[in-house]
Amino acid sequence: SSGINAEYGQTIQEAYDIPANFLEIDVTNPETHGIGNKRYTDYEVRLKTNLPIFRVQESSVRRRYSDFEWLRGELEKESKIIVPTLPGKALKRLLPFRGDDGIYEEEFIEERRQGIEGFINKIAGHPLAQNEKCLHMFLTEPMIDKNYLPGKVRPH
Repeated sequence: SSGINAEYGQTIQEAYDIPANFLEIDVTNPETHGIGNKRYTDYEVRLKTNLPIFRVQESSVRRRYSDFEWLRGELEKESKIIVPTLPGKALKRLLPFRGDDGIYEEEFIEERRQGIEGFINKIAGHPLAQNEKCLHMFLTEPMIDKNYLPGKVRPH
């Protein structure tokens, strides 16, 4: 019976509906490109949100680790937030003469994927970061324009 909830004007269905504000970012589908020392891995970064500050509710872009580093650097310069750290650079794994695939090992890629997914969700969930153009570009534009003009975003 929905007696108790009904007093508050809320149906059972509404109680289970999606909360008013949500923002989810998944970092998935790692792909390794190139050969030799030109190899790099990128990830799909998928955004789903209903926050009015974002002009799209869903987007999907591909980003590599250095793009996350770029975003972190921009936020440190432009915003007032204390930017969380990224999972460390893989120095040990870049050394030659290792018997495995180094930084392209699946286990390492999965570890890094989890780390950067946590990083981007922490940042994107911060109201002050949500005002920064660099975050919007990172999450929604196919290419990052490193010559962009930093600035604030207003809700649409």
